[in-house]
Amino acid sequence: MLSMTGFGEFRVQDERWNVLVEIRSVNNRHLKLVAKISEPYASLEAELERLVREKLRRGTIYLSLRIHPNLVSDTYRLNLEALRAYRKQLTTLCEEWSTPPPEDWAQLLGLPGVVSDPAYETVNLSEDWPELAKVVNQALERLGESRAREGQAMAAELSGYSKQIRLEVDRIRERLPLMVVEYADRLHDRVQSILEKHDIVLNSTDLIRELAIFSERSNVAEEITRLVAHLDQFDEILTSSQSEGRKLEFVVQEMGREINTLGAKSLDVAVSRYCVEVKSTLEKIRELILNVE
Repeated sequence: MLSMTGFGEFRVQDERWNVLVEIRSVNNRHLKLVAKISEPYASLEAELERLVREKLRRGTIYLSLRIHPNLVSDTYRLNLEALRAYRKQLTTLCEEWSTPPPEDWAQLLGLPGVVSDPAYETVNLSEDWPELAKVVNQALERLGESRAREGQAMAAELSGYSKQIRLEVDRIRERLPLMVVEYADRLHDRVQSILEKHDIVLNSTDLIRELAIFSERSNVAEEITRLVAHLDQFDEILTSSQSEGRKLEFVVQEMGREINTLGAKSLDVAVSRYCVEVKSTLEKIRELILNVE
């Protein structure tokens, strides 16, 4: 079982560049990639998505790919024409607005085109991508390890919830025969009390007929059988070789349908209480499996 939340990162530092990949994932019914990539490598997003889809099936994936070439300081050059053009336009605007020009012109260095970046001139995407892909794959591996660790913890918790439901189902089974007997006693005492006031003898045939109707209406054997079958399937999915979050959602939906029917058919307070416990546990399971891949 794999969780849809996790984190993985990998960094490469050498004489050529510093590359850092950070990947964070959260739950989503589908697979969605949100990528932030350093220029001039933004056009590699399609290749990144292909790598992600090879490893992951569900979740929103936030991927950051930061690339900083290791360049010596004298490789950067000022574009003097661009710098003069920016200064001239800014001076003209200040005169037009009757505003004194800025005291610090250093802010102009951050404007586009003022400082030439040799990384843009020497980059070759087709040659760089295989090396970058290795770094991304390493980060994806670490993300997978993170998701697997959390998935194991979730599987253990879900298995515990399954055992709780089985315990409540066993209590319901034990209660069902007593439920009919207790109803028969209550019905007999209630009817006998009414008939004695009118000096009428209770007909056992009518009592038996009423008990038969009650027993038929409150028969939940089929619902219990189907609920247990769904629990068996639930446990099988937990130990499957693949993470099947969507299957778990479908099975839990079916279990909810059975326990709702069972609770509606039962007229016993104790059984109703057990059904409430099962519903409460199913709600905890629903919240948890929203994060299962």
